[in-house]
Amino acid sequence: MKISLDWLSDYIDTGLPAEQIAAILSNLGLPCEGIEHRADDVVIDVEVTSNRGDCLSHIGIARELAAATGKTLRRPEVRLEETGRPASELVQVEIREPDWCRRYTARVIEGVKIAPSPDWVRRRLEAVGLRSINNVVDATNYAMMEGGQPPHAFDYATIEGRRIIVRRAAPGEQIVSIDGSQCALTPEMLVIADARRPVAVAGIMGGLQTEVGDATTTILLEEAYFDPLCIRTTARRLALPSEASFRFERIVDIENIDWASRRTAQLIVQLAGGRVAPGVVDAYPRRYQSRTVRLRLSRLGRLLGIEVPTDVVLRILSALQFRPQVQDGVVVCAVPTWRSDIEREVDLIEEVARVHGYDQVPTCKRIEIEATAADPRHRLAQSVSGFLNGSGFYETINIDFVDEAVADLFVAGGEAAHLGVRHVTRKAGNLLRRTLLGSLLQVLRTNVNAGNLPCRIYEIADTFVPTGVAGALPRERAQLGLVVDGELRRLRGAIEGLVGDIRRGAQVEFVPADLPWAQVGARVLVDGQILGEAGVFSEAIRTRFDFKDLMPCGAELDFDALMTLQGGPVRIRPIPRFPAIERDLSVVIAEPVLWTQMVQAVRGAAPAELEEIRFVDIYRGKGITPGSKSVTLSLRFRDEDGTLTHETVDRYQAAIVENLARTVGAELRTL
Repeated sequence: MKISLDWLSDYIDTGLPAEQIAAILSNLGLPCEGIEHRADDVVIDVEVTSNRGDCLSHIGIARELAAATGKTLRRPEVRLEETGRPASELVQVEIREPDWCRRYTARVIEGVKIAPSPDWVRRRLEAVGLRSINNVVDATNYAMMEGGQPPHAFDYATIEGRRIIVRRAAPGEQIVSIDGSQCALTPEMLVIADARRPVAVAGIMGGLQTEVGDATTTILLEEAYFDPLCIRTTARRLALPSEASFRFERIVDIENIDWASRRTAQLIVQLAGGRVAPGVVDAYPRRYQSRTVRLRLSRLGRLLGIEVPTDVVLRILSALQFRPQVQDGVVVCAVPTWRSDIEREVDLIEEVARVHGYDQVPTCKRIEIEATAADPRHRLAQSVSGFLNGSGFYETINIDFVDEAVADLFVAGGEAAHLGVRHVTRKAGNLLRRTLLGSLLQVLRTNVNAGNLPCRIYEIADTFVPTGVAGALPRERAQLGLVVDGELRRLRGAIEGLVGDIRRGAQVEFVPADLPWAQVGARVLVDGQILGEAGVFSEAIRTRFDFKDLMPCGAELDFDALMTLQGGPVRIRPIPRFPAIERDLSVVIAEPVLWTQMVQAVRGAAPAELEEIRFVDIYRGKGITPGSKSVTLSLRFRDEDGTLTHETVDRYQAAIVENLARTVGAELRTL
């Protein structure tokens, strides 16, 4: 926002040089980006944050300087001589979208004469970056840069039916803006229309057919309040930014609209002559509700770390026009209509701090920083990440939202089963995820398309499960999600290794279970307690993510449950003194037989010397009858009291093979 000091002097006499004014504004939270010295003026370029739309004008900046310096703010005195037919007989206003247009005013000015603007107007507009058009358009731009409220002037003669209708655009409607842009409108956009067609894109730019030109003699003057989000979305979709939209996006003062309308009309008459029709057509369906905010003086001291005297607090808030009243240590403030950013106590504390001066907060030359140890949760996350990274997994970080199509693949019940946001900026992926698997599959798809295989990924993040109770917050739990592009046994091995890394000797079981997202699924149990679930993704999920030649697997583990595994007893065994003997068995079994059943059969006949059972391979094909499979497992035997002989292990193996045949119908495979 460029501020002309010559122009600013109309509203406040600071008596200060430009550099000092820039310093004051910077201390107030309006940093200076540059100072330009012109022949007869000095222009300060001020950065205005998006929540301070009230400072996008010379009067707004003057108001801030008045609060900081104690000088008096002068607003222009508006006097209108109104003659002729009342405005209500010349134009009608209808607001069909009160959520998007909360107020709309229309005035009529007759007998204007279009001509170039005086030098002083052109000079001031050019100083702040606007080019001069003609006296009427310049008057509207001058009023906008003066007070921050964007007006628009229509050629009254071009308005069909003498009606203004604020409505949604109809499908297929188009308008050519005054800069020559062809705008294709949609029903998500707000337009100003007459009785026949759109005449302006609301809050952004007027139409070419109704612009003020050399033949214009009567002006229809618009001043309005438009919804910031609607204006921002439309301006970006049409790629049609403007000074007006920039201000409407940052919220204008709805209660200042009538004053702004009278001030703009005054400027038009001053520059272009004419007569103002008596009255104004003011459509204001929902009146502004004034707000009060309470500030506890004790809270101010605790938050700022310094004591600001009560009289100073009251002086600052009074200078900012909050009309403070003290009641039992609490300052009650009436929020000015132009301060849309003030909503709570801390906002008032910030106002006091920035005007009082951040330099008033004492600083120490020596700053002591106390290092604290990582909390258990963070330590576990580091440990889990370290183990998985060493196992070939890559960590991913995803947003917490998914779209309905992905969400429904894992949880039945449609959108009602999820917590979502209804916001124009997030119409597609607007559901808080109940599982991490959908996001991980999207990452896997990206890597598959890029040829980055093999791909093993994980994520540690929160999931959100609605409670089903109206108004209740969702159950927010941290989860560990894992997805691999290979076989389930690789994923199982990673999970078993991870659990073993956290608690030595923990027993991990994969118990078959029906999961809504899995073709083959299992519950993951650790020492009999459910840790999570794992499985091979279903055909519906593979189709949705376009995995044609891939059968990815995934798992989701409760991170809080992983934390409970920490701190268990650690059993230390001496290094074995005697060698082990390993035997590999290849057995043919029926297809439905599970690995867990085979393990149970082995252990049912195994001696105490059986140290480990390990899966080696699975084979289907030539030499194996349909409906069967060949599974190879490795058995390791060790005697802690002496060296085993192969004859002894042969007897152990024979008993195990016999029990496999009896319990699961296994046959020893021979070449």
